[in-house]
Amino acid sequence: MEIFLKTISSLNDETRIKILHFININGEVCVCDIENSFNMIQSRISRHLKILKEAGFLKVDRKSRWAYYSIRKPLDQFRQSILKEISYLNMEIPTLEKRCNT
Repeated sequence: MEIFLKTISSLNDETRIKILHFININGEVCVCDIENSFNMIQSRISRHLKILKEAGFLKVDRKSRWAYYSIRKPLDQFRQSILKEISYLNMEIPTLEKRCNT
């Protein structure tokens, strides 16, 4: 029950839904590119990413000084169905703006 509630509550924020969809579309993305694309400060983006990671949607790979986020694989059927439903939403997400020196 706790895992279910954590997963559902991670989606109670429009920005988190957009970030999740953004990563799902773009694949592995550097945290700095997410910051640039969403035009948000690092601490705010990091908080959203932490919540999505704890909810079981994301994995993080550290490469040098950068953190790269992607959809966790394998993803269980419940989370897969959520990603599919999110893809049907009519929402604007920013384009990927690569600015990191990776």
